[in-house]
Amino acid sequence: MKVLEKQPKVNKHNTLASKRLGFLKQNQLQFGFFSILFVFLLSFQSCGVYSFTGASVEPGTKTVFVDFFPNKARIIAPILSQTFTEKLKDKFVNETSLDLVQEEGDLNFSGSITLYSIEPVASASNDIAELNRLTIGIKVNYYNTLKVEDTWDSNFSRFQDFDKNVNLKDVEEDLIEEITKQIVDDIFNKALVNW
Repeated sequence: MKVLEKQPKVNKHNTLASKRLGFLKQNQLQFGFFSILFVFLLSFQSCGVYSFTGASVEPGTKTVFVDFFPNKARIIAPILSQTFTEKLKDKFVNETSLDLVQEEGDLNFSGSITLYSIEPVASASNDIAELNRLTIGIKVNYYNTLKVEDTWDSNFSRFQDFDKNVNLKDVEEDLIEEITKQIVDDIFNKALVNW
């Protein structure tokens, strides 16, 4: 005689409810995680300590002043002073929450263009120059009124090479744009990224 064991009755509604409950719990966990992450990132952005460019601005720092950088190099390119000064201003306005002011701010930049030179660059295979090199050098005085120990004076220089058969006047504006962008990035990084 065979004894039949009673099989538990599977309730399709209970299985479906269990799946829904599991799905809801998973969504609640994901929602909670993303909510916490959002609040965390928002708190960093709103307090002004960190920006996604890597710049670190001290709490309480609100303004930046960029003085005009006169050209004191032996060779003067007419557009260089204005181009460089405006690029430095734009960098701080576009990549930080600092307000640009017309006189002394919390962060202050001044200085001058000290070098503008064109030299031939020898190629590796012989001593005949195949390229010319435009080099720009800028002396920068950085003064932090809120954290004086971060104040510095530094010289920055960058260069770009161009074909010896090309007239400088034909490429000068583009070369100045590229070189000043690199120098501005270097200054910004030294002041706010602390490299």
